[in-house]
Amino acid sequence: MKSTLNAGPGAPGPVTKSPKRAPLPDCRRRRKSRFGIGMINAFRWEQPFAVPKNRSSRFRIGTYVVSNAKAGALTALRWAWALPALVAVTVGMGGCNSNHNAEEAPAVRVAADTVAMATNCPQLAQLTVETVGAKQPVFVPLTGRLVWDENVTVRVFTPFAGIVRKLMLDVGQGATRGSPLAQIQSADFGQAQADARKAQSDFRLAERNLARLRDLFEHGAAPKKDLDAAEADHDRAQAEQDRALSRLAIYNCKADSPDQVFLLPSPQDGILVEKNVTPGQEVRPDQMLANLPQFTAPLFVVSDPTRLWVWLDVTEIQLALVHQGQELTIRSKAFPNRAFKGELDLIGDSLDPTTRTIRARGTVQNPGKLLKAELYVTVEIPDSVPLSLQVPSKAVFLRDNQYYVFLEQGTGRFQRQPVKLGSEREGKVVILDGLKEGQRLVTEGCLLLQSLMDNAPRS
Repeated sequence: MKSTLNAGPGAPGPVTKSPKRAPLPDCRRRRKSRFGIGMINAFRWEQPFAVPKNRSSRFRIGTYVVSNAKAGALTALRWAWALPALVAVTVGMGGCNSNHNAEEAPAVRVAADTVAMATNCPQLAQLTVETVGAKQPVFVPLTGRLVWDENVTVRVFTPFAGIVRKLMLDVGQGATRGSPLAQIQSADFGQAQADARKAQSDFRLAERNLARLRDLFEHGAAPKKDLDAAEADHDRAQAEQDRALSRLAIYNCKADSPDQVFLLPSPQDGILVEKNVTPGQEVRPDQMLANLPQFTAPLFVVSDPTRLWVWLDVTEIQLALVHQGQELTIRSKAFPNRAFKGELDLIGDSLDPTTRTIRARGTVQNPGKLLKAELYVTVEIPDSVPLSLQVPSKAVFLRDNQYYVFLEQGTGRFQRQPVKLGSEREGKVVILDGLKEGQRLVTEGCLLLQSLMDNAPRS
């Protein structure tokens, strides 16, 4: 069998290959070297080969022809050409990059608490500088919870045991003093009606007996003691009648007829804000004494939603900032752009042993009924310092138990300045000392400047 190799100019003719000998290598040109040096090309030997004894093989490498007697000679020649070129290119590129970086990387100079950078320093693009604004009022935030104003709130229970037959009002509807809230069929109420009717009947009888005995006594037909007994019976009957009628009058009822239908009245004017009863439910007057929430809950709650209480949790540190009659500013997440005014009415006399806070109470005016009971709010009270500078919290950093900021002294020049902090709220921190209005403050990148100050050589 004969095989023809890809040979360059001057190559010999076909070479006869013995079947027992290993096949010649498949030398394929892969791609031009990315270094682009001369005519050096990259090769990959697909398989090992053996050169016939006393014969030579020729392979084209680029535009050169290399004749090898042995495979090892060709491999050595390949590395002898490639390695010097690779080393030279790598060294050349490394030197170029080093010179290039040395020219483009400006130096950062640090002197005492000042960092100076060239105008073309890439770190300058990572800094944000803002002007310190004017002094603003400072408030201390407290956590508060809104509840119904107990001065205008009443929780209604039934005075008689019975079954609820009908509800007169629904939640959100207005109630006037004495207007019915529910209709309850009650045997106890029927008994109270009967007692009142009986007391009225006994009083009328005692009144007639007294009139008759008085007339007989005047004509000498009755003794004095009978007249005295009749007067005593009259007084007792009158007292019993007044008691029975007064009992019904408390619940705005009359003893016209014992129908056993009790209309549960509203004790005051207001809005029905809560209802915990349904038609057909059996109710009892002693359910408020039970130790179960489903029984201790009132049947109805009537209140005035335009007035609310706010309970505050005041810590020991904040105790010196609160006093009775102090104006409160209430803010809610439900209305982030609204502020509601209130007044502090009461400060507790003891500390809660669990939360380690003192309970304080304020009154909030809610004319638009926007605020709701059981809503958590933020209550702001004036700080001990009425006006202070306020800066973004991210502009301040802590180092060695001292707070610092960076001030811009000029283009590319920044000075580290120690400051004294006050309260913090909504991403703003109060600066008590160390800053002045109008100074240029680094609000973003202060940690970068501190890192440069720690690592840069000092002059």
